Amino acid sequence: MYNHAPENYNCPFCLLIEGVKNKHVHSIESDIVYHDDVVTAFIGSHQWPNNHGNVIVVPNEHFEIHQVAKRLAIAMKRVYSCDGVSTRQHNEPAGSQDVWHYHLHVTPRYENDNYYGTQRQFMASTERAKHAEALKKSLLTIDVNE
Repeated sequence: MYNHAPENYNCPFCLLIEGVKNKHVHSIESDIVYHDDVVTAFIGSHQWPNNHGNVIVVPNEHFEIHQVAKRLAIAMKRVYSCDGVSTRQHNEPAGSQDVWHYHLHVTPRYENDNYYGTQRQFMASTERAKHAEALKKSLLTIDVNE
């Protein structure tokens, strides 16, 4: 399975779930707001000054990203030669949701791309079709266990 974590990485989320306290873990057991056999949710140790209460929901086992999103991320790296990939999900108007159906954005990212300093723009269907075709073609070559 593809994993971009550095060698000898100590995952702070796994350590929190396991109840380990050390220099790699900023979150502590009292931060946990929900836990079951599949997922754990906890107050993030880092918060935005105007948005306190940020909760991080993580699977209890290591999964890089959702299976389809993961395959798309690999395809994007191949097709666009991007430096990384961002996934985003929004809820309610104040959270920038504008389509009322659960959805996840998977976006190719580049060093110094100023992503958060730009606004999205409408793309013509003919241009979208070119991107869709390139990604479809790449997806056909990706092993689901990659």
